[in-house]
Amino acid sequence: MRREGARAHEKFEGVYWIVLEDGVRRLSTENLSPGDNVYGERLVKIGKTEYRIWDAYRSKLAAAILKTLNFLPIAPEGKILYLGAASGTTASHVSDMVGEKGIVYCVEFAQRAIRELVDNVCENRPNVYPILADARFPEKYRSIVGEVDSIYCDIAQPEQARVLADNADMYLKSGGGAVLAVKSRSIDVTMAPSRIFRQEIETLRKRRFEIRDTVRLEPYDKDHAMVSATFKEK
Repeated sequence: MRREGARAHEKFEGVYWIVLEDGVRRLSTENLSPGDNVYGERLVKIGKTEYRIWDAYRSKLAAAILKTLNFLPIAPEGKILYLGAASGTTASHVSDMVGEKGIVYCVEFAQRAIRELVDNVCENRPNVYPILADARFPEKYRSIVGEVDSIYCDIAQPEQARVLADNADMYLKSGGGAVLAVKSRSIDVTMAPSRIFRQEIETLRKRRFEIRDTVRLEPYDKDHAMVSATFKEK
């Protein structure tokens, strides 16, 4: 039987590969709240460190990393604006990545989802700030959110790139990073996904973003793509 072990991801800080007893390596993050899981994920303790297995079928960001995304602007001590946090599955792993000195501002407009976010994530993670608001109106949470290092956007609405860009204009520092999960079927069910991806990328380019990488998320999420970018200085 192969011995369990952990090693840092070759590209991204705060992300790890865990080799379990079956010899298969799995993506994970170091648990900021040891003993607590968020969505039923497996907890693995190696030495004195506890890791959370990161399920790519439950998290588009994990799927993007497994699909060899080359640029991910989330790192320890970072300040992240997370648009569309839902109940906190991916947000909890982002919380692990930025650590105790980082901040994750979680914007979510569905009341049930925000309650689950508070109960399942925020209660044990002081670096996660829940915000009940609509990401289409970034001025509504200006009293809570300051300048951030990166924006992660995962919203099931049309004009996803525009919503990200509007938030970037208000909160993202020059040279900061952005990650956009493009859900083509939330934009137009009649248009080919590849065309929608190009359309959203072009919107970002027109709004001061330099595209760094794009990956399709199949087989984890059908008709989805992840776009990572850098916000250009004015």
